[in-house]
Amino acid sequence: MMRRIESPPEPAVTLNSPMQLLTEYLDFYRDAVLRKLAGLSEEELRHSPLPSGWAPLALLKHLAYVELRWLQWGFAGEHIETPWGDQESRGEPWHLEASDTLANVTAFFQQQCARSREIVAAARPEDRAATLGGRIPADEDRPTLIWILFHLLQEYARHVGHLDIARELLDNTVGE
Repeated sequence: MMRRIESPPEPAVTLNSPMQLLTEYLDFYRDAVLRKLAGLSEEELRHSPLPSGWAPLALLKHLAYVELRWLQWGFAGEHIETPWGDQESRGEPWHLEASDTLANVTAFFQQQCARSREIVAAARPEDRAATLGGRIPADEDRPTLIWILFHLLQEYARHVGHLDIARELLDNTVGE
């Protein structure tokens, strides 16, 4: 029997500020990730129903590190000890530690999202990334904040779609 996850309304259709639209949709998708994980067992969170092998909890950890890499490390230029903590080595699949639980990965995710909101609130859409984590030479164009936010939005939308499929395969739950 199919179960349904109910979602809150999307941001207001009357929004006309690009920054407000981006930030409100980011929060909508951040919440969607957590809604889609709620109710899964520890076993379901840690194992994949998909041939690619990623686990739902690993995807949440990945998104926490995406926030950290793009906004703290890349845009704000903050020193981050382990910016690729969602991977054993850069370019490898996402991984979980034995100590990772829904509670502590969710807390880490929420901390990264809160820090991202602070960074965004203190900047202008046209501001450019400080270093992008040292990945872009100083003489090359660095992305603007609004570009980074749009990039994050599309990454969240894609991964929420992945979670839709995983959740339906795991326990027949569908929803927005």
